[in-house]
Amino acid sequence: MIRLAPFLLLWLMALLHLLLPFDLFALDDEVARAIMLELRAPRTLLAVGYGAALGITGAALQAVFANPLASPDITGAASGGALGAVATAHFFLLTSPLALAIGGAAGSGLALVGLFAIAGRGADPARLLLAGLSIALAAGAATSLLLALAPSPFAFYDQWRWLMGSLVDSGWPDAAAALVPAGIAGLLLWRMRRSYDLAALGEDVAASYGVEARPLARRTILLSAIAIGACVAACGAIGFVGLIAPIAARALSRGHPGRALLPAAILGAALLLAADLAVRAAPAGRPIPIGVVTALIGTPLFILLLMRMRSVSA
Repeated sequence: MIRLAPFLLLWLMALLHLLLPFDLFALDDEVARAIMLELRAPRTLLAVGYGAALGITGAALQAVFANPLASPDITGAASGGALGAVATAHFFLLTSPLALAIGGAAGSGLALVGLFAIAGRGADPARLLLAGLSIALAAGAATSLLLALAPSPFAFYDQWRWLMGSLVDSGWPDAAAALVPAGIAGLLLWRMRRSYDLAALGEDVAASYGVEARPLARRTILLSAIAIGACVAACGAIGFVGLIAPIAARALSRGHPGRALLPAAILGAALLLAADLAVRAAPAGRPIPIGVVTALIGTPLFILLLMRMRSVSA
């Protein structure tokens, strides 16, 4: 029963996200069905899928880098995904959800490859933070430049979507383009859970079981780039979920990085659902990017984590 509790909590939150507010029951049946199927259902699925992708990729990246600060946003994967999607639309004039998903995956992959080349496995927190911050800042600046050079005057408004994240106006094409590749990549990451547990014992021990550190890191980076890039292309960059969920999951799994993958996905989905519920409670006509909510929640926890790591190292 205890193991089923996270799943039951996630289902309950998804149901509330789908039904709230309950004004649907006062509308005509056809109108209510259209709102439910065309607006709320894809948005709920995107919140669940994107949150799960952030959680499971964050847990996998933390295992590969052997660092609890490795997450899609801090490593620059999310910012790289946003840049890849915007560059696809700007240079190639391709704006379909599938094209943006491919561009986002390419951008995330380049960001993670750059981070791994700069920091490497087992890098200390300061080096990882500086490398990830430099990549994220460079990708964010390039994204802003491309949006500023866009011929459409509405590009500046779109900047909120790419840089701070938004699930508003997401439909079934967006959900399919994001969740199909993210789901496949997440499943493949979960199948490597035993390799992450073995890698945590050291390269020599892992090699004796047939697990090589560098191929494992390459596969993790590739699959994380596909998952995060596709989701960022559809919904923009959302921070801190990929950091908080894996850390909490690691505590629940007693420090086993492989066992933490599934709990991290569930916690990530629940966090993003809760954040989007808070966004939907904002006054009408004043949309709040979901990344603002996750940053308000995640920044204090991130600071506490850094202070805890400093006290332990001291």
